[in-house]
Amino acid sequence: MPKFEKINDYDVERLATLENLAAEFEQRLLAVMHPEAGSERTEALLNRGRPGYRRSRRRRLFGHWRLIAAGAVALLAGAGAFLVATRGSGAAWPASVATVRAEITQACANPDVAAEPSGLNFACARGTDQVLWVFALLTSGDNPKFVDQSTGRKGLEPVQPAQGGDIAWALNLHHPYDPASPVDSIAVAARAINNIISGATLTSSSGSALIEPGLESKPSNCQRYTGSAKLTVRQGYPAACASPVTSASGQAALVSDVFQKWMSGAPSQVAIEAAVLFGNADNPGSPRVRAVLASLPASGG
Repeated sequence: MPKFEKINDYDVERLATLENLAAEFEQRLLAVMHPEAGSERTEALLNRGRPGYRRSRRRRLFGHWRLIAAGAVALLAGAGAFLVATRGSGAAWPASVATVRAEITQACANPDVAAEPSGLNFACARGTDQVLWVFALLTSGDNPKFVDQSTGRKGLEPVQPAQGGDIAWALNLHHPYDPASPVDSIAVAARAINNIISGATLTSSSGSALIEPGLESKPSNCQRYTGSAKLTVRQGYPAACASPVTSASGQAALVSDVFQKWMSGAPSQVAIEAAVLFGNADNPGSPRVRAVLASLPASGG
C-alpha cells in the first residue's frame, strides 16, 4: 500500500494539531464526568435542600456533556478523514523527479555554469533551480536517453547536440559532451538558461568582444519581470534589469520566456505549463499541476 506513505511534513503538522485538539476535548470531558471531590462537597453544601435545582443542574450538565462528547467524536472523525485523504491522495511528483534533483546537485557543483561575464546563476540558485527538472520533465519525461525524432535532439534537457557541444567547452568538462549523460546534459542546460537570461560576452573571430544580449537586456522584459523598465549598462557587459527578479509572477514570466526562447517553435501553451510547474514546485497537488502531468507525452527513447 505505497500510496499511504505519501504524506508530507505539512500534513503531519496539521494532523498533530488535530490530535492535540482531540486530546483537549477528552480532558474536558473527563473533567465534567469526574470533578474533584472538593468541588462536589462545595456544590452539595450550596444546593442542600434544593432538590429542584439539583435536578435542573443535572439536566443542564448532562446536556453540556452530550455537546462536548459530540464535539470530540466529530473532531476525531475529522482527523481520521483528514489522514485518509492526505495519505491516499497520491499528490506527488513523478518518482523520476527525485532522481533528476540529485543529478542537478552534481551538475550545479560545476562553477562554470554561471553566465559570463555577469555571473548570473538563476538555473542553479536555491529557490529557482527547479527550472532544470521542470524543463526536463516537460521535454524528455526525465529520460536521459530521450531522442526527438523530428529534430534529432537528445538527452535529458532540451539542448540541441551542436549547441550543447559548444557550451561544454565553457564548462571545462573532462570528456567530450555526452547528451545522454544526465549530469552533462543538466550542466549544459544550466549554462544555456543563464546565458539566455543575462546574455553573454564572447570573443569574435577578430579578437574583439562580442556582446550578445539576453532576455534581461530589454526594458519591456524587465518591466514584466521586476515592475521596472530600468536597465543597468556596463562596459563589456550585456544590459541587465536594474532590479532583481524576485516576485513569483516575475519569475514565472521569465521561465516562460526562457522556454520559448530555447524551444523555438514550441506551442505557447507548453511555455505556460513550464511556468505552472515552476511556480508550484512545492505543491504537486495543485489541480493545475495535476492537469499538466496528465497531459505529458511519452518520454520516448
